[in-house]
Amino acid sequence: MNLKSKKIALINHGCAKNLVDSELMLGLLAQNGIEITLEETKADVVIINTCSFIHDAEKESVQSILQMIEDGKKVIITGCLPQKHGDELKKAIPEAVALLGTSDIEKIVEVVKNIFEQKDDYIYEVTEKPIYHYPENVERQQITVGSSSYVKIADGCNYSCGYCVIPKLRGPYRSRNIENIVKEVKDLGRKGVSEIVLIAQDTTGYGIDLYGKPSLARLLKELNKIEEINWIRVMYTYPSMFDDELIDAFASCDKVVKYVDIPLQHSHPAMLKAMKRPVMDYKKFIEKLRKKIKGVAIRTTFVVGYPGETQEMFDHLYEFTKWAKFDKMGAFEFSKEKGTYAYKLPDQIPARIKKQRKNKLMKLQQEISFEVNKKFLDKNISCIIESVANDGSVVARSYRDAPEVDGLVYIQTDEIPVPGDIETVHITGCDEYDLYGKL
Repeated sequence: MNLKSKKIALINHGCAKNLVDSELMLGLLAQNGIEITLEETKADVVIINTCSFIHDAEKESVQSILQMIEDGKKVIITGCLPQKHGDELKKAIPEAVALLGTSDIEKIVEVVKNIFEQKDDYIYEVTEKPIYHYPENVERQQITVGSSSYVKIADGCNYSCGYCVIPKLRGPYRSRNIENIVKEVKDLGRKGVSEIVLIAQDTTGYGIDLYGKPSLARLLKELNKIEEINWIRVMYTYPSMFDDELIDAFASCDKVVKYVDIPLQHSHPAMLKAMKRPVMDYKKFIEKLRKKIKGVAIRTTFVVGYPGETQEMFDHLYEFTKWAKFDKMGAFEFSKEKGTYAYKLPDQIPARIKKQRKNKLMKLQQEISFEVNKKFLDKNISCIIESVANDGSVVARSYRDAPEVDGLVYIQTDEIPVPGDIETVHITGCDEYDLYGKL
């Protein structure tokens, strides 16, 4: 059979970690001579890599699946949704031709060939207890090509936060070795990637399973030597693992952007304990970050409306946010998810209260963000060029802004900068989330 006569498309849902898995699957398929198209309408088979972190994400994934089935495509469902729901999903959507779990992505080639050759009516490969394995011999086929690229340094999680289903979906923490990460980053740099964004369920736990201790600082020092890249950004760090050695690596490595993404989830000690999160002095920690890492931008996220959150606990979080003046902050309403510790907890908070608390916290953060941005007026700041439109308008991101989740810098210039280049931008204006400047 000529596999070139058949075409595969892929739709990705969820986080950046899912995106890397999608790109790895496409790489596996390309390596085996299977043609890939970016247009679902031209595909014979569509892979839908799903997210199942919260109900809304599941709903979005299911809508994609049903739409592709309605369009007459053979649909392969991969990722978190089959990992979480398994047999239930098979019964609910019998039209899907195959299911693959989170640790089964290397089976995608066999599955696709079987579908093309019509060997089986249904293919079901969901490892009950997932153990993540990164296919190191595969060149990712990048869906998004630009100045930045995500690099997955580990997957899985050994924590048991009360609201989170990830450990069940992804299995135990598994790190990639330093040599393989360094090789991938060099390859990306040679392709023109200027910024790499390190991701994992928890990046600060990197290496603990391979080297006997957390080794993110060591990894950063190795990546910092790579000439082909300009910026290294770290996402999804964990507060109790952010030790002095790591702080020093952030401060001393010139390519590591001074940006700390550290989801704290709450501030009240009793609420943190109920969430099964570390209880520590966050004020002291934030003060240390700001003292040791010059010019650091701190991003965090909070969960409001977790079962048992009293008004006093929320007020504590509100006042803490007012004190901390985070550069970037997101607030999320607690989502009651099956399979989590918090699912059956008493004292569930009404939806109306959750929404009110989230809105109040985000209104405060909007005011803080505007005040933070105003401090950059008439200052120079390092930015990475994202895109240059035909009309000459330029969109960039400062070192203080991660791709997709933070703000942008809109630039006026008579020059034509190159996407991926790092430029010094003079800031002339701002709003709550974005900056405006000129070269």
